[in-house]
Amino acid sequence: MARIFLLCCALLLALPAVVAASEEVLLTTKQRFSMPSYTTVGGRTIKSLQVGWESYGKLNQAKDNVILITHYFSANSHAAGKYHPDDAAPGYWDAIIGPGKAIDTNQYFVISVDSLANLNAHDPNVITTGPSSINPDTGKPYGLDFPVVTIKDFVNVQKAVLESLGVSKLHAVIGPSMGSMQALEWAASYPDWVPRMVSVIGTGDSDAWTTAALEQWAIPIRLDKNWQEGDYYDGETPLDGLAAALMLITQQALHPLYFNQQGESLNYHPLETGPLSSIRKSHSIVTWLTERARTRAEKMDANHLLYLVRACQLFLAGHGDSLSQTMRSVKAKTLFLPAENDLLLMPYMAQKAHDALQQQGKDSRYEELSGSLGHFDGVVSIKQKADAIEAFLQY
Repeated sequence: MARIFLLCCALLLALPAVVAASEEVLLTTKQRFSMPSYTTVGGRTIKSLQVGWESYGKLNQAKDNVILITHYFSANSHAAGKYHPDDAAPGYWDAIIGPGKAIDTNQYFVISVDSLANLNAHDPNVITTGPSSINPDTGKPYGLDFPVVTIKDFVNVQKAVLESLGVSKLHAVIGPSMGSMQALEWAASYPDWVPRMVSVIGTGDSDAWTTAALEQWAIPIRLDKNWQEGDYYDGETPLDGLAAALMLITQQALHPLYFNQQGESLNYHPLETGPLSSIRKSHSIVTWLTERARTRAEKMDANHLLYLVRACQLFLAGHGDSLSQTMRSVKAKTLFLPAENDLLLMPYMAQKAHDALQQQGKDSRYEELSGSLGHFDGVVSIKQKADAIEAFLQY
């Protein structure tokens, strides 16, 4: 059960699936992309913008074999492979990206880019510009002076990375969760770039329910005494608030079936001796979740989480008046793969985007992932849709 947790905690406590020993190890290297300045959708300027990216496979001479993988909330551009042969685990979608796999790196040049305000700001394998970065104008971390960024800003930076490589059109864009938002944003905002789009455990907009749910992730950080209105970089970090936020996200992204299985492995019981004897002690399942959240929080930044929450709350693919209106610009063939037991981005959200496209005569398909992990099935169980993805990429 502990191994399953390492495999499935891919939205916030992510450690990807382990490659079989007999498989060829796909190796990759983190690259750095820089822009002297970037103007956000909101009209603010970010100077000396830097993000990381990595790729798998080779770019062909025509530069038309590119598949962009857009990552989820707590991930980065490490979508597949390893940096070193002895790494403990490969990238999160290694099950479907690689030689001979659904997203075949013998055929496609697969690329992924670290988001702005990436949650893992203190991970040495992540390159990102966000609130923890130094503001060139002050010589100090931006904190809350960093501009609000949107899903479209993430897409615009990815577009700049691609253009720097001489790429002017994609073969496809594919992403899970927050990555699905970016994928559909690509299709809506840059339709001539995108002939195929795959949305996994995704949505076309952040509805009222989702925006309110996302706000719950931000509240523990804002209430942490060390947060100091985002100005904590010279003192104690709001680790308690960040860990509490990660606990919330993880539970919302998992299905009760999995959580209760984990409880069984811990011998969880409502009347455990510790919490019965003292209000200061916690149940085994709470301790289990807390320990994992605090471990992951060490490489993350609390302000960055707030900015990613806001980016997701502001999401409406195409930035128009309504989803039905913005879907008119989409030219891509689309495939939606929600998870049937997802309690975070529930299937109705992908269905809404799919229906909006079909109502306008667009070529859109819809299939559901099965499993007991909820939202996490979009990462851990993605191989069950490998054939569908492979066929769609050739369609």
